Amino acid sequence: MGVVVMKFGGTSVATPEKILLAARRALAEQQAGNKVVVVVSARGKTTDELIALAQQLHPNPPARELDMLVATGEQESIALLAMAIDRLGGQAESLTGGQMGIVTDNIHGKARIVSISTQRIHQLFERGKIAIVAGFQGVDADHNITTLGRGGSDTTAVAVAAAIQADVCDIFTDVDGVFTTDPRFVPAARKLEQVSYDEMLELASVGAGVMHSRSIEFAKKFGVVIHVRNAANNNAGTVIRPEAPEMEHIVVRGAALAPGEVRITLRDVPDRPGVVYGVFSRLAAANIVVDMIVQNIAVEGRTSVSFTTAEHDLTHTLELTEQAAREIGAGRVDFSTDVAKVSVVGLGMRVHSGVADRMFRALADIGVNIHLITTSEIKISVLVDRGRGVEALQAIHDEFALQERQIEAKPDPRYLVKARPSLPSIEADDRLREIARNVPRMEDILVTDVELDENQGRVTLWGVPDRPGVSATVFSAVAGARVAVDMIVQGVGDDGSTHLSFTTALRSDLEAAVAMAQKSLPSSARVDADGEMAKLSVRGVGMRSHSSVAVRMFRALADAGVNIQLINTSELHITVVVRKSDGAKALTALRREFGLAESDHGAMPAGTVN
Repeated sequence: MGVVVMKFGGTSVATPEKILLAARRALAEQQAGNKVVVVVSARGKTTDELIALAQQLHPNPPARELDMLVATGEQESIALLAMAIDRLGGQAESLTGGQMGIVTDNIHGKARIVSISTQRIHQLFERGKIAIVAGFQGVDADHNITTLGRGGSDTTAVAVAAAIQADVCDIFTDVDGVFTTDPRFVPAARKLEQVSYDEMLELASVGAGVMHSRSIEFAKKFGVVIHVRNAANNNAGTVIRPEAPEMEHIVVRGAALAPGEVRITLRDVPDRPGVVYGVFSRLAAANIVVDMIVQNIAVEGRTSVSFTTAEHDLTHTLELTEQAAREIGAGRVDFSTDVAKVSVVGLGMRVHSGVADRMFRALADIGVNIHLITTSEIKISVLVDRGRGVEALQAIHDEFALQERQIEAKPDPRYLVKARPSLPSIEADDRLREIARNVPRMEDILVTDVELDENQGRVTLWGVPDRPGVSATVFSAVAGARVAVDMIVQGVGDDGSTHLSFTTALRSDLEAAVAMAQKSLPSSARVDADGEMAKLSVRGVGMRSHSSVAVRMFRALADAGVNIQLINTSELHITVVVRKSDGAKALTALRREFGLAESDHGAMPAGTVN
């Protein structure tokens, strides 16, 4: 007998007919010999309708009361599903988040899960009942109803699966699985048979809407295998699973578009330790999730810092950023809502070069200009004009032939969950899972390592024309010299020009990189290089969604008197470039901050953070 968690989204329970279909699926799973938990979202557009109703009465409803209101949508769904199962001859019991035992912090609208009691579910299992749990909600320590924010039902489902050590978590939705990109933007997008946790984390964070990144964080930390499936058929969907060596055979697994981004830039920022901490500590305290963070090399003691966030957070973010700018003595703060983020993701980037060159060239060929660039070892993200976002996504999808079935070793059959009762035996990172079970709160961040690379060279290009094709020209030339590029950072420029920095993975490549960069640029541009650089990376699970990780990193470096020269961010790590002479001191400070001993290379809890 196995344990299965099934989650049905709002479209999958929107009508009485769909509710009955979900009930039949749950009963079939139980009749196959499995213990079943069903997590349900609010029906259809119920949540949106409740929010609209609240705003008719109050333009800015109190957060506690809004949670009280919108949580009723899931309560409606679970009761109806329990009735449907009873009509079909089964036994089920519906549970609100509080009745289930889901305890959260007290941040209304963006609550994080502290703990989940499994007692009520096991009692229902012993009585032969299906447990039906309301997604998206919990209660805080004072028994106030809280909601988990966007993607909250996915988060509930995977968290419950982690708590009860389920064999698999089926996510039923209105699509056949995870696609190479959003089929609404690129009709030729192809369904993926499998995707690793890290790839799905990056895809979810850069715009792939099928799964929310917080649910994937739970899956990775606790070893939960997820099967994304279509509620309308019995086809195999996409399995989200631990990575395996054969998965690196595919260079780019998928691409994503985030059209709702805004870019905020602080100009004329003093180049001294502690400045970025002063900015991002305010945002983290307000639970504002920051995505791309770009800081480039300073000129005459001043620099600029740009970052992106969700458009719905713009007003509050601007207020806090302007306060920080005044406090640190920075210049003006400007912003743009006319931007979109386009990204490519793939484990194969770790072992295949030339991805950035191809991506930038594909955008140049259609005349799309790049405003910001950030990279990680398995992701490249660029900020482009919002009106050209879909066109840019299509070009990148075509460049990497993502519409075609790519060559990869066959998926491990244990991870292709098609028919049961015979559930597969799932392996995961048992050490990471054990540590995750011992952190104070289920959604605490896990920092797995702090890495120092003292063999970095840094190249900065000043006065680069701000027009399509420039980045493609530069990195094509650098790739032609067989120079291994590591970080790429492009910031916001002024007066028709921008600045572009990159690091070489080997300091010995620095001279060749400078020579090729100079040849690829007009004479008006200036090339600056420094071979005495060190790169520090804080790695873990959920680095982007836990804003306080970056804040703690920046604070620890500031307290150690270490100045940051470059910043790059991703879902998997936060990376900074500092002077090589500061590398060892910075490493010690970061290991101390995140509770890692000098010899530690395994996962450790990074303390209680939001």
